[in-house]
Amino acid sequence: MTRIFTTLASMDALALAASFVLGIVSKLRDSSHHPTDSIYLIHFTLGLFTAIGTLLVHCIIFTYFLGTGRWVKEVKLAYGLPDAPLPLLTRELKRKTFPPALIAMLITITTAAAGLGAQLKEWPWYVHGSSALVTLVVNLWAFRLEYRNVRINADAIAEVLREVDRIRAERGLPTNAEALEQERGQA
Repeated sequence: MTRIFTTLASMDALALAASFVLGIVSKLRDSSHHPTDSIYLIHFTLGLFTAIGTLLVHCIIFTYFLGTGRWVKEVKLAYGLPDAPLPLLTRELKRKTFPPALIAMLITITTAAAGLGAQLKEWPWYVHGSSALVTLVVNLWAFRLEYRNVRINADAIAEVLREVDRIRAERGLPTNAEALEQERGQA
């Protein structure tokens, strides 16, 4: 997941930055009032798809922590693992990751709404522009925190697997890898 998240977050951060720069260029060229200037339309399209992509990346993080947290809880119950340190750690990582991800999602939605408000001339352009800057900064902050917590969570999962293999060996059972291989051989 660390590699997948790094790729998605990097692509999204670049798209956020490109949308921001195109927005500045569009404003400086007054593109929304010149139908022959395509910068405005490119900014609008890229911004819209980037906002959706940003929401998707953060939703993937939500799903990852919900899924892995549930898995660690089930393994804890099945093998009688103590709550500390690993199951507790995965819960704490989820609790630390969700608020920044949600804030990043909400500011992204706010920026998209402000963009529509600016397009319809209902809101001043600087509301959209300033919220776009905040969106860029908040998402970079959230991505950094999410990456760190995904990496720590991946290490915790690996440690849970090692602990399970230790318990299985004590009980005279094959390791997880051996059990999977046996299962594949029977299929």
